[in-house]
Amino acid sequence: MRTPRLASRVHRRLLVNYRTDPDITARLLPAPLRPQIVNGWAVSGICLIRLSVLNGLVTENAAHRIAVAWDTPDGVAQGVYIPRRDTESRLVAWAGGRIFPGHHRHSRFDVQDEAGELHLAFADVDVHVRPAATLAGSHLFTETAQASEFFRRGAVAYSATPDPTRLDGLHLLTDGGDVTPVELSSVRSAYFDDPSRFPPATAIPDSAFLMRDLPAVWKPLPPMTVRPATEQPAPA
Repeated sequence: MRTPRLASRVHRRLLVNYRTDPDITARLLPAPLRPQIVNGWAVSGICLIRLSVLNGLVTENAAHRIAVAWDTPDGVAQGVYIPRRDTESRLVAWAGGRIFPGHHRHSRFDVQDEAGELHLAFADVDVHVRPAATLAGSHLFTETAQASEFFRRGAVAYSATPDPTRLDGLHLLTDGGDVTPVELSSVRSAYFDDPSRFPPATAIPDSAFLMRDLPAVWKPLPPMTVRPATEQPAPA
């Protein structure tokens, strides 16, 4: 039996966003999911999160994600599709998909978080952000409030599992929390940099936002039955 809910505290949540080609992105999604489109682009990226749970376990975790929509009897639902999760915790890697939704692969994280400058690296991902006074240079969002509302609507996540016809569901419940724009100094991700998945100019780093110190509850959702994506390159 799976744990009904998991209470935690999010110490840091960094959202690194890419604007990706909608047609290319759609081919990576299992049906009935489809990409959400903002200013002509699909919205993809990486969520890097440091959190603690009630037993005192503090972990660094990451999820590659794509903002998606799908039809339900009650209308159009919105959330994110997660093709890949990483964690520094062997316990989380073992429990994911067994005790709690979300298959994780174990990775070593290197984190430097000093004076507002943040550098995170794990496996084949490397992200460096600096403080920023305002949001600048984004083709997806014109203001921070717009981005904050977009991410608030993406609190429901469906993650890939070893069974290509089933996704694990999870709902992140928080008091919202304000996002702060940060300057995306550099980013590297084998998932988005792979030309067999995203040909040149179809996955472009766009923006980054940071949240700190908020309570959160993770609520499991029933699995979603899907049809496998039309294109499934080898995992990053």
